[in-house]
Amino acid sequence: MKGAKSHTFVLVHGAWHGGWCWSRVADRLRGAGHRVFTPTLTGLGERSHLLHAGIDLKTHIDDVVNVMTWERLTDVVLCGHSYGGMVISGVAEQMASKIRSIVFLDAFVPRDGEAAVNLTGPASRDNIRAALQRGDIAAPSRSAEAFGVNQADRAWVDSLCVPHPIATFTDKIALTGAKDRIARKTYIRAAAYPSPGFDRALTEAKADPSWRTYELGCGHDVMVDSPEQLVEILLDAAR
Repeated sequence: MKGAKSHTFVLVHGAWHGGWCWSRVADRLRGAGHRVFTPTLTGLGERSHLLHAGIDLKTHIDDVVNVMTWERLTDVVLCGHSYGGMVISGVAEQMASKIRSIVFLDAFVPRDGEAAVNLTGPASRDNIRAALQRGDIAAPSRSAEAFGVNQADRAWVDSLCVPHPIATFTDKIALTGAKDRIARKTYIRAAAYPSPGFDRALTEAKADPSWRTYELGCGHDVMVDSPEQLVEILLDAAR
């Protein structure tokens, strides 16, 4: 890495996960001399003790905005996985001038006024709606097997996933197109995981020459199943 430029990465996890899921990717990036932040969203992971009924999509957007603000981050490669695509789309509305590159990793790329519950696949949608009918404040986690995680890592992933704050799935996002104005945009699709919302995002990205697109043959948790391949793509997105 001698003489190579150091970049700053902010990696945002998806539903039911936490910053822990990025460990393999973060270790590799840091080992190559880059700065890496893996914030855990409120109510999840090591912050699961903060779960309460008032957590909404804005809370999670603020989580990431505040990391960037308090750490004085600029020229950031901002990556969001799955539900994290909703979060980074909202972050871009406030922090576009601080973002060098935006990466959607098998993630929702919402339009103005959309909610995650309307973009996700049938199994996750049914899970969320059942939790709403029960009056729960969080939707129970789906299994690692359902996400196509490799067999050796399923027990690890299942042991760390927790219920996800329900309102973050139902909140409609307000967008003005800030993410679209970021020059470097990347979409990564995990082809082994079926999702109409992600398929839509990939199709739209492929049709827009301002996007780079990649299709990988792994399950949904790319950072777990294919960390080396993901690191290469993230470094490419930073250039």
